[in-house]
Amino acid sequence: MKVIESGNVTKFLTVLVILIMSNLIFSQKNNDALAPKSNAKDALTEQLHSVAIATTSLEENLLFYRDGMGLSVRPISLSKKTKKIQRKLWGIPKDIDWDLYIFERPDVPTSIKIRLLVLNKPTPTIHKSWNSLELGPFSLGFPNTKQEEVDKKIRRLGFGSQAPLQNYKVNRPDGSKYNVYETIFNGPDFVKGVGIFRGDGMNQLSPIDKNGMGGPGYSAQIVNNSDDIIDFYVNVLGMELRADRVWTTSGALGAPAGTQYRFALIYAKGSTHGHLLFVDYKNATPIDPKVPPKIPNRGLGMWTFPVKDLDEVYKRARAKNVEIIHKPKVYKSPLLGEKRVMTMLAPNGYLVELFENK
Repeated sequence: MKVIESGNVTKFLTVLVILIMSNLIFSQKNNDALAPKSNAKDALTEQLHSVAIATTSLEENLLFYRDGMGLSVRPISLSKKTKKIQRKLWGIPKDIDWDLYIFERPDVPTSIKIRLLVLNKPTPTIHKSWNSLELGPFSLGFPNTKQEEVDKKIRRLGFGSQAPLQNYKVNRPDGSKYNVYETIFNGPDFVKGVGIFRGDGMNQLSPIDKNGMGGPGYSAQIVNNSDDIIDFYVNVLGMELRADRVWTTSGALGAPAGTQYRFALIYAKGSTHGHLLFVDYKNATPIDPKVPPKIPNRGLGMWTFPVKDLDEVYKRARAKNVEIIHKPKVYKSPLLGEKRVMTMLAPNGYLVELFENK
């Protein structure tokens, strides 16, 4: 009988553990419908970096995002030169001024950052009500591991929701199911904040901190031209359509129970968070608020993405007759650093900012 030396036993056990863990990770990844279908090295546009919200109430936003969702806040000083450039990039009239605050989760640096523009005077609101049938920017998602606790906390702070805390099951590719706990909160400026927890061993929709909180991890919009929207993000920005299906709501979305909607998820290639979610109603008529979904109108008015080749995106946009707000320009952004930046409108009129990340 051959005796295995202790050193070899240790090596054998180490290799065995690695193989077991690798198999578990591989199994979970391939049993998640939202796992990447491509490689990050092939990405032209990377995951959503930041969003801009215009408001006249700093206090209400502090209450929701800082006290409720646990984000840190820092004021940003803007020079006259920087504001002049941003006015042109973002299309802000000369008679509107603003103070800038950054909301972020420092322990999770890949989380989406919020640029809060506190305006010196009211502007039209992108949404007229909390009605989920209204077209335009819908929400920011906050993945976490303690949704029941988050639900109670946000309600104690005085914010309502589209429906009570929901618990539903989602199918894995192998046919098994996992639980999701979700609340769609009514945040400031008609921006919904979604608290969401995926249970039963599933990875959360974005990284979380030591306190079990994450996000913003993704953002959603209500659209009525989803084919055009998908074409823009996939063929102009080079992102990946990872899920595309029709669901029926039980009322959790805030739309009437029985409402069918196309549910499309778009990710940067190879990424696992910072994604985009689009809802297109099939058996309900959406409401048009008739206010352009862009800053400085109040609400969630801009998405910002890093891109690897700004000239390529610009060329693709021109070929698709995309409306360009500002051509590529170099400037030193307080949030992004010195970058080449450009802005354009998505097919629903939403403002998209792109910066070259080299």
